[in-house]
Amino acid sequence: MCLMFHLYFVTHRQFETVIPIEDSVITEMTVTLRDWGTMWKQLFVVGDLFHRLWHVMNEILDLRQQVLVGHLTNDCMNNIKQHITARLDWGNEQLGLDLVPRKEFNLVDPDKISVTELYQLVGRLLMSHLFSMSTTMEQRHRKKEIPVQASMHHLFVQVKSLMNANLGEEMEVFFFIYDCRENRPISERFLVRLNKQGVPHSLEKMESQCTLFIDLGSNDLRKDVFVVAHLIRIGRMVAGEKKNVCNTQYRRPYGCAVISIADLLTAESKDDHLLKVYSCNAESEWCQIHDNIIRKISSRYSPVGSNTGLAVTLQLLHGDLEQIHKDCMHLFTHSISITKRLGFSEIIMPGETRNDLYITLERGEFEKGGKSVARNVEISVHLVEADGEIPKNLIFAGTGDLGVDQHQSFVLYHSNSPRWAEQIKLPIPVDIFRGLHLRFEFRHCSTKEKGEKKLFGFSFIPLMQDGGCTLPDGMHELIVHKDTLRYLKLPFSKANLSGNNQAARSTKESFWITSFLCSTKLTQNGDMLNLLNWRTHPEKISDSLSKLKDLDGTEVVKVGIYLNTNKYLLSVTWIFFPIQVHVINLLHDTKFHHFKLVMDNYIENHFAGALSYRDLIKFMKWYVSRIIDAEHHEQIQQVLKASEYVFKYIVQSRQLYAVATCGQSEEEFRCSIYELFKSVHLFLSHESKGVNPITHTQAVFLRSFPTVCCELLKIFTVEEVAVLARDTIGSLPNMAHTDCPLQTVKLQCIAKTVESPLYTNTESRCVLLPVVLHHLEVHMQGQRDLGMCAHILTKIYPQTPRTAMRLQYQDVTGEFVACLLTLLRQLNDKDYQQLLTRLPSKDELTNFLLQLFTIFQILIRPDMFPRDWTVMRLVTNNVIITTLLYLSDTLRKNFLNEQFDFKVWESYFYLSIVFINQPCLQLETFPPSKRKKVLEKYGDMRVMIGCEIFSIWQSLDEHKLNFIPGMIGPFLEVTLVPQPDLRNVMIPIFHDMLECEQRRSGNFKQVEAKLIDKLDSLMSDGKGDETYKELFNSILLKKIERETWRESGASLIATVTRLMERLLDYRDCMKIGEADGKKMGCTANLLNFYKTELNKEEMYIRYIHKLYDLHFKAQNYTEAAYTLLLYDELLEWTERPLREFLTYPMQSEWQRKECLHLTIIHNFDRGKCWENCIILCRELANQYEAYFDYRNLSKMRASLYEKIINQQRLEPEFFRIGFYGICLGAVYPSMQFISASH
Repeated sequence: MCLMFHLYFVTHRQFETVIPIEDSVITEMTVTLRDWGTMWKQLFVVGDLFHRLWHVMNEILDLRQQVLVGHLTNDCMNNIKQHITARLDWGNEQLGLDLVPRKEFNLVDPDKISVTELYQLVGRLLMSHLFSMSTTMEQRHRKKEIPVQASMHHLFVQVKSLMNANLGEEMEVFFFIYDCRENRPISERFLVRLNKQGVPHSLEKMESQCTLFIDLGSNDLRKDVFVVAHLIRIGRMVAGEKKNVCNTQYRRPYGCAVISIADLLTAESKDDHLLKVYSCNAESEWCQIHDNIIRKISSRYSPVGSNTGLAVTLQLLHGDLEQIHKDCMHLFTHSISITKRLGFSEIIMPGETRNDLYITLERGEFEKGGKSVARNVEISVHLVEADGEIPKNLIFAGTGDLGVDQHQSFVLYHSNSPRWAEQIKLPIPVDIFRGLHLRFEFRHCSTKEKGEKKLFGFSFIPLMQDGGCTLPDGMHELIVHKDTLRYLKLPFSKANLSGNNQAARSTKESFWITSFLCSTKLTQNGDMLNLLNWRTHPEKISDSLSKLKDLDGTEVVKVGIYLNTNKYLLSVTWIFFPIQVHVINLLHDTKFHHFKLVMDNYIENHFAGALSYRDLIKFMKWYVSRIIDAEHHEQIQQVLKASEYVFKYIVQSRQLYAVATCGQSEEEFRCSIYELFKSVHLFLSHESKGVNPITHTQAVFLRSFPTVCCELLKIFTVEEVAVLARDTIGSLPNMAHTDCPLQTVKLQCIAKTVESPLYTNTESRCVLLPVVLHHLEVHMQGQRDLGMCAHILTKIYPQTPRTAMRLQYQDVTGEFVACLLTLLRQLNDKDYQQLLTRLPSKDELTNFLLQLFTIFQILIRPDMFPRDWTVMRLVTNNVIITTLLYLSDTLRKNFLNEQFDFKVWESYFYLSIVFINQPCLQLETFPPSKRKKVLEKYGDMRVMIGCEIFSIWQSLDEHKLNFIPGMIGPFLEVTLVPQPDLRNVMIPIFHDMLECEQRRSGNFKQVEAKLIDKLDSLMSDGKGDETYKELFNSILLKKIERETWRESGASLIATVTRLMERLLDYRDCMKIGEADGKKMGCTANLLNFYKTELNKEEMYIRYIHKLYDLHFKAQNYTEAAYTLLLYDELLEWTERPLREFLTYPMQSEWQRKECLHLTIIHNFDRGKCWENCIILCRELANQYEAYFDYRNLSKMRASLYEKIINQQRLEPEFFRIGFYGICLGAVYPSMQFISASH
């Protein structure tokens, strides 16, 4: 990796921009469908893929037609293009084609973006497009999944009907989301009114039957979170009563249904559910019915009816609500009600305004009142002003329903201790909140004919306390009064009721409610109120500020911006500064992250503290200078964590002062900033052993330092800020303890710095780059944090968004590779010259080139990139060939004649040969459209590098001998590539080799031997063709016409040509489907050629065994034995050691000949040629005399004689077969055979 630090001078090349007339998506569809059409027909036997691809191709054609029409909005067009590209990527992946990089649905030109950006873009596409397509194609066949990136979720609910109830009464259905773990609802209630037939009223009004429960967090999607439906009937006190008993309508409990949120996660995207409805066995336990159903306490509930169910549609939606409106427009064609979360969501947006008070009617304790049975208690809830007026329509039983002036609770039959747990919502405007109170009137509902509702008591509670705070959240036990006159002066709560107070009707009677306020305007905290009203009680500011840290973050954020905007509070600097820091640090919480926009807006447009910067700098320096000696660092770390916004205030304050005073005290301000950073550099340079508070404090500052630099750019030049950043990063210790978190944070700080405007500016980049590269080099040499180092390098060349994508087989190698390629791609000839001048000695230059060539060989390995990343491979190859062309002059200048270096040239040649033989450059195997694109963009890079090889080979002169015979095989492999131009360039090299060998040895047997050996193995692997044979023969014959050794050369060329002819025929006849006889004839012809013409014993033996395998497979056991006998005849009965060969182990010649004899005897035996077996057995007997191993041999010979006497053999018939003609080729050139019939 040190190589990369020699190459950091960057020069940008300019390219011409070509803008096509036709939409690139249409062009890509057309070309891709043509390629698919050819391959699709071949998939018929595959089955499933054939039909799936046909379906996708039709979908693409339909989408293409929509694009061509053009009458679409931008959103619709983008949506269609997304579907098109997803299907194209899916089809390419299924057919094994290349991954196509795109940006915003358009094809990307690799020459117009950096290699790092291309690498990351291809990586993102590999992950996202295929996932998107698999979701689109298979969503209907599999369970849905939650998008990983979605942090907010929403539940769509639509009520269809109540099935098989047959009650004949109207119904109210209340939906809410219930957390079983915490035993509380987490949402408002949604109300749907059903008519007597069990279907919603006003079917034409979607908002009356549909709602969207919004702002569910990821933690709410659990098995113990349920959607609960409470059913309240409106009718007689007792269901089924006679009509003449009572005509008064009451709200009465009917049933409950529940479903787990987890069931919706594994349901289809939009699924209909039939929820089973259950009723309470004891009405007094109605408030717990949903909990009993969830916990399956079946003794407390029972089904309403065997088939009674609530038909609903439930759908979970994920992501931002605004985006959901766009993606699911069919759900929002009509207005639907929005049901909010109880309390604020996980993320509070600036500008969000809520002022909702939730009251839950919990329970009551009442006396019988002289009655023999318990009361039927109904509560009437009124919102009342101080003068007795009742605001209109501010009480809501649930969303989806209209507001009312009073709310009537449902009635529990004969209960003096009723438990309702009924929630109502009061969205009260802030301007009328003060002075309001709630009045709860209790009436006994008679079941007699008149159905009277007699008032027997009431309770009340003010919504705002005397000090100005709103009603605190929690349970409130209220007094039940009897006198409704002037009751506001009476105590309302048992908590403040004195023992001798007679205002309460009875201390035994009580009524409990629970209140919960969700407000962005009102507060329930006295200290917060004192801050808001600081002008009235200025003496309480210090005490209130000190208590602010203990408050809930939501309360602080409500007025936190106000605290930072108050001029008086800003003047109370020593008291206020820690509080200001506390408020700023609250904004780092994800829940309040969006309030940074509010703070930024205030600082830029409303902040007016022109002198504040002096005190803020003083405070910062005071804290920083005490870091090393401080025992406790918590407060210091909080201050440093808030550095971003502290410097925002400093910069804005200084700008205001400069405008007001025409730039006075500029030098003083600069000196104070520099002095502050000197203190920073001092504590950052402190090197600690292990992990301690100072290390954590250093890490805290480094996390905010890049944003501090961005703020300083507003008042300093970019070069000045770059110097500050350089000195700050440079003051950090190079390495620390292995487990020290500072190292990772340091690299994160560097990464953010190179992403900032400091690096995009040319002047500041020159200042920053040395210190950045220094730290990277230290880390990379130590093999530490390589992932972050690679991330920084990808930002340096140039800045692009980071992805988590990695190569298939490496960890962070891909990003280092992309950085190196980007760097090399930007260098020109002048840059290379400057680079090479930094390597003055030959050893340094040699090591550099060897290392570079080794890296290039690694980069072009097939496993370097995933199979379908052809675009990355082509870009890599283009960079490599460009670099090699730039370095060719250097090679000639520094490594020829007396300076010849065999290692450098050998490495160069091997790199070039591997480059040419890459599968991704074999254009003949590409579809026509792909081949055309590659040729138009890059040309045939094989020919380019081939020409360069030939040119350099000619420069070697007498040094060519160093590469004979070592390079014969590699060069021969290159010439076998089916590229005519490449063959024309490379084949003449063999003439040079023959000439050099002739001058050195007087013959070219060494070249001949190597050529023949490599030719056999390469052609057996499928390389070469008839064209190559003819081209090889014609080019070399023409080259040697004027040579003195042309006769011997022509003989060699003729021999090699005849060998190629036989090898090609052998390869062709060995294809599946050819007759066995032809295969055997070709093999026999080839082995005889190796024996008689070439005298290549090893190759002769190889083909003997290939012929033996063919005969054995065809069950020609006699012929197989005779074939193997050819090898046996070459061996002697000696103890000469033989090397391991084919399937034979390393053994003596005697042992191998014995093994062959036994195998041949076995084959003759199976072929019923027992007479031949006896002859071989006699030969073995002569050899076994020395070992006295007659027993096994005598048994074998006896069995052979017995088979001759007793077994019958069919007499074979023999035929003479001849081949005559001029078109028989090298296999049967007018030959005759004796063939035995079967």
